[in-house]
Amino acid sequence: MAAAAGGLLALTPVIGAAALAIRLSSPGPIFFRQARVGRHGRPFTMVKFRTMRVDNAGARVTAAGDSRVTWIGRLLRKTKVDELPELWNVVRGEMRLVGPRPEVPELVDLADPRWREILELPPGITDPITLALRNEEELLAQADDPQRFYVDVLQPYKLEGYLRYARSRTARSDLGVLIGTVLAVLRPSSVTPLETFAPGPR
Repeated sequence: MAAAAGGLLALTPVIGAAALAIRLSSPGPIFFRQARVGRHGRPFTMVKFRTMRVDNAGARVTAAGDSRVTWIGRLLRKTKVDELPELWNVVRGEMRLVGPRPEVPELVDLADPRWREILELPPGITDPITLALRNEEELLAQADDPQRFYVDVLQPYKLEGYLRYARSRTARSDLGVLIGTVLAVLRPSSVTPLETFAPGPR
């Protein structure tokens, strides 16, 4: 929590610039708030910068080229600056810096033992699977039905990856994930994205 609070303070100029850009580029709120499922299945409100138009009805997932995303939103998504407000969720104790990404309630199946095990952990801003799927929007754009592809292929891949990491994680590996995430933002070429997707263990 202290690290997240320090991060918020250090990143104040970036956060302020992003907020101003959103305010000037499109009508609507600066922040996007969405219900997510947290530890032990408890819901919480995750905060991100708004990257879509206010009238953004449509699929629950976002593929590359989605017309609902504003021009500044595309930049924020590409640089992952849209995720910075989640540091506030970390300060509040609802998330951690490293952990499985929280999902929307509609896409969480509590009857699935994988979900029950994953929800024993606090959700996080980043993790190894998130790094591997930095080009998730491009992968979704390759599918005829992005939402079905997400539910049937990408989400199971994520669940298995979360479980593998959770069962072997250490403080050192978490630090490695954080360093890898920072490097991926500052130097995207440091992470090799999945050009195509084949389900199953990597």
